Amino acid sequence: MQFSALATRLLAPLLAFVLSASLVGPARAHGAPPAVTRGASAPLPAASAPDGQIKGYAMAIGGALKNDNEEVWQRLVALAGGKGARFVVFGTASEDPEASAKAIVELLQRHGAVAESVPVAPKFAWVDLNKVVRDPALIAKVRNARGVFFTGGSQERIVDVLMPGGKPTPMLDAIWDVYRRGGVVAGTSAGAAVMSTVMFRDAPSVIDVMKGKWVDGKQVDRGLGFVGPDLFVDQHFLRRGRFGRMIPLMMAKGYRLGLGVDENTAAVIRGDEVEIVGGRGALLVDLNDIKTDPTLGAFNVSGARLSYLDHGDRYNLRSHTLTPSALKLRGDRLQPGAPGFEPYYTEDRFDLDMLGDSTLANAMAQLVDSTKLEVQGLAFDPRVKPGERLADLGFHFRLYKAPDTIGWSSTEGGAEEYTVANVRLDVTPVRVPMPLYGAWGKDDDRNAAKEAQQPERSR
Repeated sequence: MQFSALATRLLAPLLAFVLSASLVGPARAHGAPPAVTRGASAPLPAASAPDGQIKGYAMAIGGALKNDNEEVWQRLVALAGGKGARFVVFGTASEDPEASAKAIVELLQRHGAVAESVPVAPKFAWVDLNKVVRDPALIAKVRNARGVFFTGGSQERIVDVLMPGGKPTPMLDAIWDVYRRGGVVAGTSAGAAVMSTVMFRDAPSVIDVMKGKWVDGKQVDRGLGFVGPDLFVDQHFLRRGRFGRMIPLMMAKGYRLGLGVDENTAAVIRGDEVEIVGGRGALLVDLNDIKTDPTLGAFNVSGARLSYLDHGDRYNLRSHTLTPSALKLRGDRLQPGAPGFEPYYTEDRFDLDMLGDSTLANAMAQLVDSTKLEVQGLAFDPRVKPGERLADLGFHFRLYKAPDTIGWSSTEGGAEEYTVANVRLDVTPVRVPMPLYGAWGKDDDRNAAKEAQQPERSR
């Protein structure tokens, strides 16, 4: 949502910001180098399992995976060895684990796999979970598989069943064995959330996380850690504006890199390599060079580095190198200041809900293809009750270009699609008085009429 001149004027006293943007004189050029590498920082160690080096693949699916997303389903089966690959499916997280697992089993079989569900779920009232996660026959089925799939639902169910009290069960050990030997461990939604060593267990709203309203061990807990200790993974990401909750948690837990996977999209992770597959994209959050001001008394950050990875793009976590898809490399290179680059967008942009559906990705795409140096926006909770703690706490977002900011775009697939590397983000706490608006009265009407009658030069 962009500010009109009237909206800007009406809310200026509230925002207390001066929107500023400078013109640049770039021009568009076709073609691009195969990769862009960010500045130097401490290298990341490769992902590691408890008992040795991982040879397999982790596939974090952002949720809402469509049955006809052939790219994801085919890649999943291919990673497990292709036609005839054996899969076990855990409906553990689901409210209806039998139906959820059955649906995944049928989709995997439709794509050439041999799949079966494993009856490990709290919702199976007739199952003794303490026994089933130690059942030799079930554990043998898992160990003989080449692929493991976790359905969506509530991620705490997966962790509580397979790693109660933080202690791995024999069933979880068998899953790790599949992974270490070269198999694939995949999960959608809740099944993606457990990929990190830390996860949101039962998180409050994104804005409440930004306000610090979360408790370690309650809303945040340990995950299963398939992607190793150095990468934080989240799901339903851009659709639900979850970058707002990712960055505070990463800062609290010491993470430097985060990967937020959008819906109907998968991130294939093997060691340091990440590839985006499917319908949309993912956000790579790099906090290596951030600063924060503890005197502000609320969440704030400056210098966060964001990259939007579209489908087909690759990213190396150790070298911080982004390699666009072949489709993007055949399209336009968007590099401010480069000869031949002609930006498409020329207007200012200010979003009233930076946490809205895909708002961040759209703002990043517009910024990299714009004459402007920055875009701005707000996030706040308009539904807070009078007297509620931190009711008037909101956040101002500033996305801006840096010397290494670059993008690629292509219309080859129909709609224009973007890959964006190394945009910077600052987030600052601001006061948003509530209620945000009131009734329009007669006096307001008369004052507005008088103002409209004044000559433009006297205003």
